[in-house]
Amino acid sequence: MNMNDGKVEDRREKQPIDQNTSREARWTFLRRPPAFLDPIMNRFESPKILRQIGPYVNNGQVVADLGCGWGYYTFTLADLVGSEGKVYTVDLSKNCIRSIQKKAIKGGYHNIEACVSSAADLSFIKDRSVDFVFANGLLCSMAKNREGAVNEIKRILIPEGHAYISLGALPPFGLIDEIEWGKILEGFSVERGGIYKDLWSLVSLKRGVA
Repeated sequence: MNMNDGKVEDRREKQPIDQNTSREARWTFLRRPPAFLDPIMNRFESPKILRQIGPYVNNGQVVADLGCGWGYYTFTLADLVGSEGKVYTVDLSKNCIRSIQKKAIKGGYHNIEACVSSAADLSFIKDRSVDFVFANGLLCSMAKNREGAVNEIKRILIPEGHAYISLGALPPFGLIDEIEWGKILEGFSVERGGIYKDLWSLVSLKRGVA
């Protein structure tokens, strides 16, 4: 999305609404409180998360913020990568993406590209082009195609890149159990975290992944 064209680009494929889609929409709604509450709800977790990811996000890098919601972390990431870097900010909610667009224009951010899309379809991001993927509470809220989202993270990461993957909540509030979490992490090299009850992990691609 070009921040100057005043439009929100919807990258989602048009599909019939089924039960799984409705379930995903409900979870998406629950993960996104009213915009004015977003800073309040993130205030307590953000210092810890920023300490965890800070060493891996640097000036000039390309970052993907998947399931960005209202963009609480998007603008922090944009500040970290600077004007020479870029942040893809991706969410299913048009309202969230439109809000980020307006904030970016008002704040003079030209390094943010916002798209309405599922994390399982990041075809607008080139292979091996992203230094850092930020997926905070993403997978646990996806009612379907979580494997597709994980595969997309692997596809867009550069060989030496990293990803922060967290679970916003455990079942029954989240959708990923301990077995699935273990299978997800098996596909990566775990750099930090990874304990299920701690809800997060900092990972990189396994050696030999082309």
